[in-house]
Amino acid sequence: MQHPFLAWLPHGMDFFWLFLLAVLLFGANKLPQLAKGLGKSLGEFKKAKEDFEKELHSATTETKKPENQTLSDGTSIPSDPVKKT
Repeated sequence: MQHPFLAWLPHGMDFFWLFLLAVLLFGANKLPQLAKGLGKSLGEFKKAKEDFEKELHSATTETKKPENQTLSDGTSIPSDPVKKT
């Protein structure tokens, strides 16, 4: 028994009819060009996704050391006022 959520997906002869419709709409010469363009697009999307994940990972693991603060009168407040000895 097929899962009800996947029941609307094409299967069997549906793939043949979809392929035939694509050939009629785009022509046999255009299909390889369309497939090549789709493959390049998917590759670029995958690369952008990986770059985004790397950037997100580096941003979450990066620890920033707090800097000393300076008051209006010129005195400096250390970032860690309590020194542990």
